[in-house]
Amino acid sequence: MPVRKRTGAFGYRDILLALRRIGLEGDSQIVVIGPALVPESLRGGISALTAALLASCKTVLAPAFTYQTMVYPAEGPADNAVDYPAASAASVEADFFRPSLRASPLLGPLPEAIRRTEGAARSDHPILSFAGIGAAELLAAQTVADPFAPIDALAKAGGDVVILGADPPANIALHLAEQRAGRMRFVRWGLTPQGVVECPAFPGCSRGFSAIDPKLAGVEQAGKIGSFPIARIPLRDLINIAAGWIRSDPQALLCANPECPFCSAVRRSIQP
Repeated sequence: MPVRKRTGAFGYRDILLALRRIGLEGDSQIVVIGPALVPESLRGGISALTAALLASCKTVLAPAFTYQTMVYPAEGPADNAVDYPAASAASVEADFFRPSLRASPLLGPLPEAIRRTEGAARSDHPILSFAGIGAAELLAAQTVADPFAPIDALAKAGGDVVILGADPPANIALHLAEQRAGRMRFVRWGLTPQGVVECPAFPGCSRGFSAIDPKLAGVEQAGKIGSFPIARIPLRDLINIAAGWIRSDPQALLCANPECPFCSAVRRSIQP
């Protein structure tokens, strides 16, 4: 008896065609965001999505952040968006960073799938690492003091950000735009087998990043695979638009939560 095909189901070939329709070719270089969850309608699951991305692009980069490595001192820099006593007490639960450490589930399943792909490499930032295929030079650009250098290098190479899913994790490329616009950074600490590493230039809140969407109408290439949205945005355009907006409106892209410690600290830093 033939198997009934699920209505709205899609798989590897459908993804491949959709990626080509938004402009991805064999020599494309991308950083990819999302999806938050694997759709039930995706035949082959996250493996099919990963394979289609690798078939469409020369370089695939993804954030492989490990928030589970963060530790905190009992005291630290002021206005650093952290309750030191509470965070320090919770630091006993931290894990050591190592190349095999799972990417944070908050990033969705794709970064971990990319990290586990044969031939993938990973940078060694103790909190904000990236994983990628065909991305050795980009990964080598990252330092503890410049965690978003791989995105910067990809933008200079003419790369794109690709966003997948209806509710993907935040577009982390916008943290580079904040950095270029001079927005304040924070300090965090990562646990490694060699000891605790101080990580400056740590980004703030990303919950307000969706506010950029209307400003990207002229540069975004959007499409769908069934009801599954996808989009490609040239990184140079994204970063220039966002950084320019922040310079003209220092509160741009901040979240609306008045109790957010990150956005509250940024607002205090821009008060005259």
